[in-house]
Amino acid sequence: MANYLPATTDSLSLALEAKTAIESISILRRVLDDPSSSPDALRIKEQAITKLTDFLRQENKAEELRTLLTQLRPYFSLIPKAKTAKIVRGIIDAVAKVPNTADLQISLCKEMVQWTHAEKRTFLRQRVQARLAALLMETKEYSEALSLLSGLIKEVRRLDDKLLLVDIELLESKLHFSLRNLPKAKAALTAARTAANAIYVPPAQQGTIDLQSGILHAEEKDYKTGYSYFYEAFEAFNALEDPRAVYSLKYMLLCKVMVNQADDVAGIISSKAGLQYLGPDLDAMKAIADAYSKRSLKLFEASLENFKAQLEEDPIVHRHLSSLYDTLLEQNLCRLIEPFSRVEIAHIAELIELPVDHVERKLSQMILDKKFAGTLDQGAGCLIIFDDPKTDAIYDATLETISSVAKVVDSLFIRSAKIMA
Repeated sequence: MANYLPATTDSLSLALEAKTAIESISILRRVLDDPSSSPDALRIKEQAITKLTDFLRQENKAEELRTLLTQLRPYFSLIPKAKTAKIVRGIIDAVAKVPNTADLQISLCKEMVQWTHAEKRTFLRQRVQARLAALLMETKEYSEALSLLSGLIKEVRRLDDKLLLVDIELLESKLHFSLRNLPKAKAALTAARTAANAIYVPPAQQGTIDLQSGILHAEEKDYKTGYSYFYEAFEAFNALEDPRAVYSLKYMLLCKVMVNQADDVAGIISSKAGLQYLGPDLDAMKAIADAYSKRSLKLFEASLENFKAQLEEDPIVHRHLSSLYDTLLEQNLCRLIEPFSRVEIAHIAELIELPVDHVERKLSQMILDKKFAGTLDQGAGCLIIFDDPKTDAIYDATLETISSVAKVVDSLFIRSAKIMA
């Protein structure tokens, strides 16, 4: 303690002028050791905490950030609660930027929840609990996250804290979506939108709501509406230079492919907005769009192999890949059977490089779904394709004539009944 530096602007300047980050950290720690609690000293200490947090984050010292949060507790009792909340959330955000610290973040949030309970700091506790629920969801601890959120939502609704309620409802929607409970995910999103309509929502949060809306619409196969929401989210994130912009753009391209407009993908990527985000994510979607346009299963499978991280490991894209594969398989089969009126199923299987029973099952399903007119001759192992039946206009004309005759007969019957009466 005797080694402290006075909490003055000169001490801060000394820390910023130091040659290495380690020296700066050491000087800033000594500034925080100053026992003075005058308004000027507290203000300088607040600036020192911000600088120290930045230096520790740059040096990836997550454990030291955690220790700093514990050491600052006596200081927190001297400053307003709102400033305490700002500093605590800033340090937790800094720890989150250090790679591979998910477990540390969870334990840090749990510690802070216990401390805020003891100190009766409700505002801060609720926000740390919301952060903890998000971390638990990321680590797939769904049941723990859900139980934490359900209690928190009731509490926040009573307090009518709309901004926090939007965050929590949005988190609940994502959680239910991860658990494949679509009705509850939609209900939570609707609740988040209702709360958001009553207040000013920051652009980043509005973008998150639009992104979640797009994901839920895409899950229901309503890709056109999903595309609109992804576009709104992309606009918001792009303006803020938020890294989530590339994911919004990626899902926009996915929607284009899913509604059979794969040719538009290259145009969107080469647009002014798209060129900013060139990289593996957009290359992956371009490869899928090319495979889809060429109706090539081989190219499709090659794309999945080459861009595994961007396609199969992305849970949103991965959900739609199987239906996209089915669509592509149908298109491929249609292309192969186009020249034939009768063809062996084994020959089609050889051309498409898939097992015969798999091809036969798919062709049977396509006939039942009326994707083309034909029948399977399983005895001969052949597929017989019929020409598209043309509707003869005489049938419609005949039905119209019979309808007119029926009206005439009805009219004559009514007249004869009146005469007989």
